[in-house]
Amino acid sequence: MAGKARSIPGPGKGELLSPEQRLDWLRLIRTENVGPRTFRALINQFGGAAAALEALPGLARRGGRLMPPRTPTRAEAEAEVAALARGKARLVALGEADYPLALRHLDDAPPLLAVRGVTALLQRPMVAIVGARNASAAGRTFAQKLARELGAAGWVVASGLARGIDTAAHEASLATGTVGVFAGGLARPYPPENLKLIEAVAETGVVASEMPLTWEPRARDFPRRNRLVSGMALGVVVVEAAERSGSLITARLAAEQGREVFAVPGSPLDLRAGGTNRLLKQGATLVTTTEDILEVLGPIAGRPPQEDVEAPRPPAEPAAPADDVRARIIELLGPTPVLIDDLVRLAACSVAEVQVVLLELDLAGRLDRPGAGLVALR
Repeated sequence: MAGKARSIPGPGKGELLSPEQRLDWLRLIRTENVGPRTFRALINQFGGAAAALEALPGLARRGGRLMPPRTPTRAEAEAEVAALARGKARLVALGEADYPLALRHLDDAPPLLAVRGVTALLQRPMVAIVGARNASAAGRTFAQKLARELGAAGWVVASGLARGIDTAAHEASLATGTVGVFAGGLARPYPPENLKLIEAVAETGVVASEMPLTWEPRARDFPRRNRLVSGMALGVVVVEAAERSGSLITARLAAEQGREVFAVPGSPLDLRAGGTNRLLKQGATLVTTTEDILEVLGPIAGRPPQEDVEAPRPPAEPAAPADDVRARIIELLGPTPVLIDDLVRLAACSVAEVQVVLLELDLAGRLDRPGAGLVALR
């Protein structure tokens, strides 16, 4: 936040951004080559979004890019905010009271989330229920049973609004609280046959998206969506999933995020059970009743959330590293992911110098951030 010592706000304190700061955050996260991890790095380096926006052209140029990355104009950001308001939606910033409680602790949590609906639900404990789009009647019925009973026990059910298991879970939890996450923008609901369900979720639950309002979902956007479904929840229940199901991506992401993974066993003769049965072999918790979930997640839901906000420090623009330092850092990078801590050690330079070079490469479109603390050259 411009003008504040703490760039990423602390949790649960109402609207912490002024209208000006919210527009700056929106422009920064919508900038070409800026994702959640890069956004956080920029905020931490420059103390606020306004200062980061001013630094972008120079960073990208030093990273090897001739033209600065495309950044939305202030008018474009204002237009997105206004369009969201017309659709009864708004942007919630990381650390604000209506930001999903569990999601805020992820290193790739979206700095801004577009939400519509009963946003108080985002502060309640959640369970994600996911599974096959071509789900069996038995699978859908069991997903509905789990969702209904979890809702009755006070849990909000999160899912991805897809056909099959997702649909069954949302329908069964409309009365008790459900959250649906879009792969595209809120103005591009998907799939078309679920428009009525999506509207119902928006009225009694919450629909959410990190993407621009009119963004058309592409294949690569669905794993991004899946990380939000699992990240909002304390646990993920996979009801039916084939060996190459997208639901297994959600389960993998959940495990990486430190979430509990549950799986419903199925017949070895049913291909839709191949993925869930493999999850059980890998250590997922077996689910045959709702109590199997509640026994594991109940104690977790009762723990106080852990703070992960960095200590306040005055914003200061870091000096550009010397050419020989930059060359040493870039020489150590390649297509294989490496820990940032290793770069600091092997390049014999400061953390700040490494972070600046990584930002330069990132904004030039030459860097991947495949995981927490990992970087690689494209």
